[in-house]
Amino acid sequence: MSVPQNPPRPIQPLSDQLISQIAAGEVVDRPSAVVKELLENALDAGSTNITVRLEQGGVKRIAITDNGRGIAPEQMPLALARHATSKIASLDELENVGTLGFRGEALASIASVAQLTLTSRTADAAHAWEISGSQSGQVTPSSGATGTTIDVRELYFNTPARRKFLKSEQTEFGHCAEVVRRIALSRPDVAFSLSHNGKTIDHWNTSAIDKRSAHILGSEFATARLSLDESAGPLRLHGFVGLPTASKARADAQYFYVNGRFVRDKLLTHAVRAAYQDVLHGDRYPSYVLGLDLDPALVDVNVHPSKIEVRFRDSRAVHQFVFHAVSRALAQTSATAFGATPAPVAPKPAALPWMREQQQTAFGMQFSSGMGVAQTVSDYGALFAAAAPDSASTTTLETRELIPAVSAAAWAQPQGTHDEFPLGFALAQLHGIYVLAQNARGLVLVDMHAAHERILYEQLKDALDEDAMQVQSLLIPVTFHADAVEVGTAEESHGTLRALGFDITALSPTTLAVRAIPALLKNADAQTLARDVLRDVREFGGSRVLVERRNELLGTLACHTAVRANRALTIPEMNALLRQMEATERADQCNHGRPTWVQLALSDLDKLFLRGQ
Repeated sequence: MSVPQNPPRPIQPLSDQLISQIAAGEVVDRPSAVVKELLENALDAGSTNITVRLEQGGVKRIAITDNGRGIAPEQMPLALARHATSKIASLDELENVGTLGFRGEALASIASVAQLTLTSRTADAAHAWEISGSQSGQVTPSSGATGTTIDVRELYFNTPARRKFLKSEQTEFGHCAEVVRRIALSRPDVAFSLSHNGKTIDHWNTSAIDKRSAHILGSEFATARLSLDESAGPLRLHGFVGLPTASKARADAQYFYVNGRFVRDKLLTHAVRAAYQDVLHGDRYPSYVLGLDLDPALVDVNVHPSKIEVRFRDSRAVHQFVFHAVSRALAQTSATAFGATPAPVAPKPAALPWMREQQQTAFGMQFSSGMGVAQTVSDYGALFAAAAPDSASTTTLETRELIPAVSAAAWAQPQGTHDEFPLGFALAQLHGIYVLAQNARGLVLVDMHAAHERILYEQLKDALDEDAMQVQSLLIPVTFHADAVEVGTAEESHGTLRALGFDITALSPTTLAVRAIPALLKNADAQTLARDVLRDVREFGGSRVLVERRNELLGTLACHTAVRANRALTIPEMNALLRQMEATERADQCNHGRPTWVQLALSDLDKLFLRGQ
């Protein structure tokens, strides 16, 4: 089949109008892109109050008014010219961009595909001035307050093919509203107002970032977030990360800003996701509002037409900084977060039969929420203000010897130690699954299997990281029938298995013997553990399983070993579990992202029974 050939044409320059329309295809792909460009210009002009008015999803009209510096009348024709800007003047300034806009093509591109009117007034002008994008630079007197109004009507009126690619009015408005939300989150010091078809949709007064983010992301995020503010050299990361219990099914509540500019950067997204890997289920997405500040010379923002992607000079350093900063935020304790004095942590506590020789890590319990009970983070400090229950004073020496060293000394004191135990003291066990405990705020419910699973998992990670995995030799080796693949894996990956604390050897072509397992898992079924570890080593390879798939493997081992449902625990054993949770990082979630405990305040219980009403 022959392809029709166009007649040859001589090379000739394109008209300015056609050049602008080509540029508009990259910069102005839909109404939301117009909103973004105009809002960024308004912020660069020093505005503190911005109003956005839309009609028919922005296709009919986009009018944005600000109270910024305004544009002098003699410069207004240049504002609509291609590649004219006040923000950069040299290559050095391009490489150190400190403004949101810098290319000088947004207004010209918009004017080439829409009917644009620019009205502006500077502080020293007697009145405002107006220019139309179709009047060849004619500036006329007008009325208006100090600042700028850009009125964009009939978007794509002269390129009807582009209009065919637009979605419904509501969809286009949704995209525009999301752009306004993104920019409003980055500048809580600026008031924003958004209306659609004459109806006010959103209004945000100037406020602190905690209030602005709560307003935009909702009360669920506001009551389940952790603050973050860390610096390292020229890098600073600040904002809020949502608790894993407030994760979502879609990644629609993730806002990352680089020097105040909203970006979607794979490097940054991966760093945050990696920090959540231990506490979030694989098909859930965390919520966060994070800002990364750094020297503009260390980041290139001129890599994408919409400026939504960036390129870092040292991407590895940025990735590691973001990853570790978010990881520390997720592992922080309520005690350290709210100024309470944490209990002393012993290096190797005494243990119960099912928790013996478990190593304690630094304090790492997070705030948790669940069961629809709102738990305000600021109220969590109240957990550290009451005295211990009287039952603590009656603990015998024999009982105290069963309790980890982190709490043994405190239990000998009759009063005044409850500030060291934010999870309180055990009352009973419910259906062999949940531990009920009393703390200063009310009732704590603990999923004992999920909690113990997290404790074991963190201890296994620490032991493997420090190359200090303690091994428990079995008095009588456990033998089991194995296929040829399992036998081959055991023989080929002997070094990897030893690093994990396993001694698995072949007795025959069809029999394997387990001679040693990690001491932390010694109460688990040795055959099940052996089969699981051999399966993962075979699937991912000996070297990869210790690096890329290490956490998944350790999570599986911890899950097999954690105390099971219907395992009756004594009060001292339950209290030991609570103390271990308080001394374990990320203890609010199990390895699969499920919450390990929830708090029911006395006020919530009073509401259930209509007390005081």
